[in-house]
Formats: sequence, C-alpha cells, structure tokens
Amino acid sequence: MNLQIFGTKKCRDTQKALRFFAERRIAVHFVDLNVKPISKGELESAARSIPLEELIDSGGRLYEKMNLKYISHDIKEKILENPLLLKTPLVRSSGKATTGYDPDTWNVWIKEETL
Repeated sequence: MNLQIFGTKKCRDTQKALRFFAERRIAVHFVDLNVKPISKGELESAARSIPLEELIDSGGRLYEKMNLKYISHDIKEKILENPLLLKTPLVRSSGKATTGYDPDTWNVWIKEETL
C-alpha cells in the first residue's frame, strides 16, 4: 500500500491519521505542508477523487483571514499559492483520496489491498 498524507504536525486530525496507519503497521509518506507545498500534479490527482470545493478548508482561520468567503477566487490557484488552505489530512493512495479523519474509508482501502 502506497500512502501519502498531507498535513501539518500540529493538526490533530493529521496526527490521528498518522497514528491510525502506524497502529496497522502501514508505511506512509508524510508531507508537512509547512515545509513542502503540495504540487500541482498531486493536487490534480486528489481532485480526481474529491471536488476542489471539498479540498479547501472553508471553515478554517486562514480562509477567514484571507477573506476568501467574500472574494471570487480560483480554488486550485489559492491552494497552490497557500497549501495551508487544504482541509487536512489529505490522504492519497492508488488514485484515491480523502480529506479529514476518515478511518472507515481507509479500512476499506486496507481490505482491498489484502484481497
């Protein structure tokens, strides 16, 4: 299983996702968005599974601070400019993706891998 988790070390849901996979002895590649931004290709890959509107954290402090609620904007461009706008964790595996803490979906992925 080839997993990639985008998030920040301070994000509680990202910490829970990392713990979820560690407890199941599944190796993950963690990308700290404070250190390395998401690439355009990675974002487009995630957007094939999740609508862009669901990838941006529209309830977050940064979204509010940037006044994006009131300004017309291109979601993809805003995320590429400021990757901390992503709803985290963003978990990708074999062309699939989820945002937020979603252990039910991850368990399905694990079962599919073991078949």
